Amino acid sequence: MELQAASPIAKKTSRYVLAVWLFCAAIFGALIPGTATAQTLEELLPVLAAGSYGEKSEAISALATGGDSRAIPVLQALLDGKLYARKEGDEVIIVEPRGDVLVLRDPFTLSEIGQAAKVDLDRARVNNRVRGVIRTALGVLQLSSEDASVRLQSAEALFRTRSAEMIPVLEAALAQEEDAKARKEIARSLAASNLDFATDPGVRIAAVLELETHIDREVRALLAALVADINAEEAPDPAAIALGAQAALSIIEIDQRLAGWAALGNILQGISLGSVLLLAAIGLAITFGVMGVINMAHGEIVMLGAYATFMVQALFRAYAPEWFDWSLLVAIPVAFIVAGGIGIGIERGIIRFLYGRPLETLLATWGLSLILRQATRSLFGPSNREVANPSWMSGAVEIGGGVVVTYNRIWIAVFALMVFAMLIFIQRRTKFGLQMRAVTQNRAMARGMGIRSGRIDALTFGLGSGVAGMGGVALSQIDNVSPNLGQNYIVDSFLVVVFGGVGNLWGTLVGALSVGVFSKFLEPYAGAVLGKIFVLIAIIIFIQWRPRGLFALRGRAVEQ
Repeated sequence: MELQAASPIAKKTSRYVLAVWLFCAAIFGALIPGTATAQTLEELLPVLAAGSYGEKSEAISALATGGDSRAIPVLQALLDGKLYARKEGDEVIIVEPRGDVLVLRDPFTLSEIGQAAKVDLDRARVNNRVRGVIRTALGVLQLSSEDASVRLQSAEALFRTRSAEMIPVLEAALAQEEDAKARKEIARSLAASNLDFATDPGVRIAAVLELETHIDREVRALLAALVADINAEEAPDPAAIALGAQAALSIIEIDQRLAGWAALGNILQGISLGSVLLLAAIGLAITFGVMGVINMAHGEIVMLGAYATFMVQALFRAYAPEWFDWSLLVAIPVAFIVAGGIGIGIERGIIRFLYGRPLETLLATWGLSLILRQATRSLFGPSNREVANPSWMSGAVEIGGGVVVTYNRIWIAVFALMVFAMLIFIQRRTKFGLQMRAVTQNRAMARGMGIRSGRIDALTFGLGSGVAGMGGVALSQIDNVSPNLGQNYIVDSFLVVVFGGVGNLWGTLVGALSVGVFSKFLEPYAGAVLGKIFVLIAIIIFIQWRPRGLFALRGRAVEQ
C-alpha cells in the first residue's frame, strides 16, 4: 500500500526532472561529458567564477538539473555582478557593497565572513547569453522549490521576463503544481510566453483565452500591445487577424471585470473611510445631540487619544517589548479614561456656564482647541510621533482584480462597529442611557422627574470625549500622530453628524458610511479636494430639503 501511495508522486517528480533535463539539453545543445562528474555546487562554484562563458553555461545547466536550492542565491549574485573570487587563492564569495569596502558572504550559508577591498577581488563576468541561461536556470530552480510562495514569486517574475526557453519548464511545472495560487500564476506565465513565442496559431489563440481568465492590468497591457502590433502591420495574415480579434474581445471582457472590481474597491475604501469618520464623529454625535454644544475642541480630544497610544507604546517598548503586540489593546481603555476625564473637566469647568449661548460655547471651545494643541506641541514637540502597528494589524489581503485591503483598515472598521454597538447598548439597555435619552428629548420634563441633568450632562460629555479618545487610538494606526491630527477630521465629523441627524447614533453610522463611499466614488473623477467640495455641496443641498438630517430625533422638546 505504501508503494502504491508513493508511486504517483515519484512518477510526477521523475517526469518533471526529465522535462527540465531535456529542456536544458535543448538549450545547451547536449549534455557535456566534461561536466558530467561535476554536479554539486561545491564543484561547480569555481567554474562559475573563473570559467569561460561556455563552461559557465554548462555549469549553470548542471545546477539547474541538480535542483540544489543553495544555487539560487549564487546564480542571483552572478546575474547581479556580486559573485567574486579572491585574486590570491580560489575562494569564491558573494559580496555586498558597504561604503568603500565590500562585505564578503559565504556562498553556501550567506553568513558574513569579513571585508575586502575591490582591488583584491576578481568579479565573475557574464555576457548576454550567459545572463539568459542564468535567468532560465533560476526559473527552473525556483519553480521546483518545495516552498509554494517561492514558486509563486518565480512564476510572477517569469511573466515579466518571458522567453521561449521557459515554455517547457512552465509546462512541466504546471503539470505537477498542486498549490492553487501558484498554479494560477504559472498558467498565466505559460500563456504569456506562448502568446509571444509560439508559432502555432491555435496555441496562441488558446493563450489569449487563458489570459482572459486572469483579471489584472498587466494582462490587459500585454493583450493591448499585441492588438497594436497586429494593427500596425500593413498586410497581416488571416491567423494574425483572428488572433487580434480574439485579443480585442478579451480586452473588452477584462475591462468589464476590472470595472466591477474597481467599483468593489471603491465601496471597500468608502467603508474604510466611513469607519474612520464614524469613530471621529460618534463622540460628537453624543455631546452635540444631548446638550446642543458645538464643541470645536472635539478634534483635539481625538488627538489626545492618539498621543495616549503613543505613550502606552513607549512604555511597552521600554519595559515589556515582548508584549508589544498587546500595547494597542491596553491603549484603548487608557485613551478612554484620559479623554473622558478631560471631557468631564471641560464640561464642569467651561461648558456648564455657557448652556443656552451657542456662539459663546463655539468661541470658548475653539480657544480651548488652540490651548490643547499648543500644550501638546510643547510637551511632545511639533513633529510626528511614531505609533507602530502590531503584527496582527500589519500586511494586506488581495481580494482580486488588483483590489487590496490592509489589515489595519479591516480592524479599524471592526473596531468602529464594536464601539457603535457598545454605545447602542449603553443608550438602550442601561439606566444612564435612559436618563441621557430623557434629557435629550425633554430636559425640563427630565428634571421634573428627578433626573439630575447637570450630572447627566457631565457624564455624557465625558462619554463622548472618551469615545473620541478611542477613535484617536484607531486613527493613530493610519495617520500621522501630531498636534494637528484632530483638525483633519473636525469638519467632516460635523458634516456626518448633521447629515445623519443630530444626536441619532444610527444616523451617524449611515451618514459616515454614505459620505465615505460617495467620496471614494467621486475621487477618481474629481480628485480628493474637489471630491470633498462636491460632498459638502451635496450635504448642504440635502439639509435644505431635510433640515433634521436622515434620522431626526423624536420628542416634545425636539419637535418644537
